[in-house]
Amino acid sequence: MRYLKIPGVILLILLLGPLLQAMFGGQPVGRWTEWRLANRDSASIAPLPSAYPGAVIQIYAARTYSWRGHLAVHTWVSTKSAGADNYLVHQVIGFREGSGLDVRVSQAQVPDRNWYGSRPELLVDVRGAAAEALIPKVLNAVQSYPYPDRYTTWPGPNSNTFTAHIGRSVPELKLVLPVTAIGKDYLPGGALIAGTPSGTGYQVSLLGVLGVMAAADEGFEINVLGLVAGVDFLRPALKLPGIGRVGMQSTATAREIE
Repeated sequence: MRYLKIPGVILLILLLGPLLQAMFGGQPVGRWTEWRLANRDSASIAPLPSAYPGAVIQIYAARTYSWRGHLAVHTWVSTKSAGADNYLVHQVIGFREGSGLDVRVSQAQVPDRNWYGSRPELLVDVRGAAAEALIPKVLNAVQSYPYPDRYTTWPGPNSNTFTAHIGRSVPELKLVLPVTAIGKDYLPGGALIAGTPSGTGYQVSLLGVLGVMAAADEGFEINVLGLVAGVDFLRPALKLPGIGRVGMQSTATAREIE
């Protein structure tokens, strides 16, 4: 009987992170009817087109709205071609599925908006000639996303499945998604094995519910019911469900290319 208790103990340990995040995290929590009033202003992270005429690719993550923010982030990709006067923001929006619309959205928007009250974190920042060369690959990856008519909050496919697909399709971005990006481990086509979004390792995943990952950039991660914990050896840190990184920060500026 004691062996039957082991999975329960593991799940309890994994849930401690989200519980602590709920108590001390401080992200906005409100009724769904209030989401339209939440802050959507620029976080002043992305360079203004008028100040930087070169090409830009940036990827962001921000805590989701309401109680789900204790567990997960929403991620999106922003691109700006050289000389363009606006950014295109590429993301998956779940509520569009209910209206029979393509869940993928690519439109001119503020690239670094607060996500309904939550400040975004910059994950990837590529600029200049390198960005200009990669933008066509990013746009092709947006079009090749295999779930344009599907959205499932847990375990996927969702917005983080989409961003992970961009990373796998364009490994030059060296995208490392946070462990709070629930859905990143939902592998396209129900595959059991795939490369990691950073392109520096491999992962085994059972429909995003159970899995393990080992990569130079991501480190080691284990997924149990979508709750992911791990260790980053390259930039020493623990990666905890609900909380994210504890230790050395992984900054996008380290991967900025001019």
